[in-house]
Amino acid sequence: MKISEQWLREWVNPPLSTTELAAQLTMAGLEVEGVEPVAPASAGVVVGEVVGVAPHPNADQLQICQVNVGDTQPLTIVCGASNVRVGMRAPLAIVGAELPNGMVIKQAKLRGVESHGMLCSATELGLSEGASGLLELPADTRIGEDVYEYLRLDDVSIELSLTPNRGDCLSVAGIARELSALNNIPINIKQIQYVKEIISSKIEVKVTVPADCPRYLGRVLKGINRAAKTHLWMQERLRRSGVRSISPVVDITNYVLLELGQPMHAFDLAKLHGGIQVRHATPGEAITLLDGQRINLTPGTLVIADQHQALALAGIMGGLDAAISDGTDDLFLESAFFAPRLLAGRARSYGLHTDSSFRFERGVDPELPRLAMERATQLLLEVVGGQPGPIIEVVSPHHLPARPPIVLRKARLQQLLGIDIPADQTADILQRLGLQPTAHPAGWQVIPPSYRFDIAIEADLIEEIARVYGYNRLPTAQAQVTLSMRPQSETRLALNSLRQVLVDRGYQEIVTYSFVAPKLQQLLDPLRTPIALANPISSDMAVMRTTLWCGLIQTLIYNQNRQQTRLRIFESGLNFIKQDTDIIQEKYIAGLVMGDAYPKQWGLPARSVDFYDVKADIEALTALGGKPAAFDYTAQRHPALHPGQAALINREGQPVGWLGALHPAIQRELGLNDRVYLFELQLKSLEQAVLPNFRELSKFPAIERDLSLLVDAAIPAQAVCACAAGAAPEFVQNLRLFDIYQGKGIDLGKKSLAMGLTLQAPSRTLTDQEADAIIDRVLKSLNSELGVTLRK
Repeated sequence: MKISEQWLREWVNPPLSTTELAAQLTMAGLEVEGVEPVAPASAGVVVGEVVGVAPHPNADQLQICQVNVGDTQPLTIVCGASNVRVGMRAPLAIVGAELPNGMVIKQAKLRGVESHGMLCSATELGLSEGASGLLELPADTRIGEDVYEYLRLDDVSIELSLTPNRGDCLSVAGIARELSALNNIPINIKQIQYVKEIISSKIEVKVTVPADCPRYLGRVLKGINRAAKTHLWMQERLRRSGVRSISPVVDITNYVLLELGQPMHAFDLAKLHGGIQVRHATPGEAITLLDGQRINLTPGTLVIADQHQALALAGIMGGLDAAISDGTDDLFLESAFFAPRLLAGRARSYGLHTDSSFRFERGVDPELPRLAMERATQLLLEVVGGQPGPIIEVVSPHHLPARPPIVLRKARLQQLLGIDIPADQTADILQRLGLQPTAHPAGWQVIPPSYRFDIAIEADLIEEIARVYGYNRLPTAQAQVTLSMRPQSETRLALNSLRQVLVDRGYQEIVTYSFVAPKLQQLLDPLRTPIALANPISSDMAVMRTTLWCGLIQTLIYNQNRQQTRLRIFESGLNFIKQDTDIIQEKYIAGLVMGDAYPKQWGLPARSVDFYDVKADIEALTALGGKPAAFDYTAQRHPALHPGQAALINREGQPVGWLGALHPAIQRELGLNDRVYLFELQLKSLEQAVLPNFRELSKFPAIERDLSLLVDAAIPAQAVCACAAGAAPEFVQNLRLFDIYQGKGIDLGKKSLAMGLTLQAPSRTLTDQEADAIIDRVLKSLNSELGVTLRK
């Protein structure tokens, strides 16, 4: 939010410099982000009156003007502006003047005619980025007066960054209230003249949802002057607040918004059909907004409508169908209070963000609409004239925000702030803040003003006392805490250990939002219904994730768009799964791999990563707990994974995660250039570790034997290895699969597995006969359980 310092000082003028004023606001919690001049400095630009205009003899687009600047003789100025005319007053840069862009005005000949200066537009004075002609000054401007002084350009715009709870400060009046309280000086409240009705015209207003709109005011204004222009002083105040001047009626509603903080809207009365209805949108209803965008309204959206259609999104933006235009003669002006909970996130759900919605979401004073209506009517009569009708008001007192009294205990105030602020000083601060303190046995009882939505409990009052008293005046002391040792299980792996394993294997950790796009969530986990957010940040962050793959895929797309072809990333965090009426939040760790198996180098040939590379990474994670055999992999189908490259990961028979290649159809839909491999595991399954237990190493030599086995192609190698190891567990110390072969020499439907066994006894050296017997036992077990035979 931007405000003009001069405008602010008209309301309250503390004896502070601009720098001190900005520092005081920041220390009070109203952070000043920047202070910048409202216009670049210039010199030698004065008010001139055009007293004569004649065509240039040598140029059709130029005119020779005689301009009076208060000297005895008018100056001859060659001008190409289309709006120059006799009688107008405009800025004139005389010879020697220096403009904001660095141009120094010199006497010059333009197509053979001497020009003794330059008539200026707003752009040339640094007041706007584009202008269609000369800046026209009011007819009562004193000829020869310095334009910089006349427009009071020795001003700055103060840009504030307010926290969401301080919606009461989104206006000049709100900031003035703060400065008045901080400096203990009176505020110059603007005298708002209550406009007397001239005509009796009114229209019917019906509010069908009083809980959403407890107060709605309207007024008819007939016979406005179509040719009227917004006063220059108002245009300047709007510009200095970052608002573009559009038309007198729109400018006045924007002015009241900035001055008092009340959003308002004006309809063309001739375009209304019947009375006004404040209601919820009906299914299938649509509206074309002022920006030309046509949107379909969702049920529950509050709209302002007539008897035929919706005319505006309540508290957000008006519609095009009843918008005022150059041909508008009669107005219907509205001012209302909308419940903040209703407007929260509604504008963002339509991809909109307006000054009106920004304020209503944070809370607008429910007592302000009538005052704003009178102020806007007063300004409209001054600028465009017209005949006002009576104010029409529909109010539901039961639905207006309640303001229950709050007790502030003196002892609690002293305890939290660490200082004993005198009782009379505390009461004075409360009074300056408009909190209406009264005596109470424990301290004070206060009633928050209607514009302070953020004050609801005692702690809020203590914060207010601290702000006004001064945070920098509060004593500082070191916190005293008692430290105690917490027991740490030796059978639980820390997350950092698991993360380090992945980092050591070339992964990079990422952190993404828990809010994801519904479409991506549906692609990756269609079997679960995600939790929809009531107030999403954007449409791409509208549901809670049920799988970490969403964030991994988004990161992959981001990197692919930046020509990154090799990626190894992982993330740990919560998934949010809805079960009946409960929300299960469970920690997972997940990874994604794409591209080459190794970084490019001269020592290894390039190859793409495959399923077993990623499986090896998972096995490194499962081995960290000391019980890798507890995990097994079963071929299963997952809707987001390739049908032939997907495995369910189990721990002791319980499913704990998934591994596989991304489904080709999803890969194509997301525009991914290469095969993508994903895994996801419950974190608790990896955190369960085995307590290390020392076992004496055998002093006797081991025997190595290799077996080449003929196995049914459908039998997984994991089952063969488990069966072989279990046949003689006391002697088989190690078992490794080192070859799988299918092809020439192997029957169809079969495969060849080659594995190496390490045999060793703890108390003696095995003989060849004993080793042969163990191998025979292994082969018999494999044959009887899995039909495996020794390959000849």
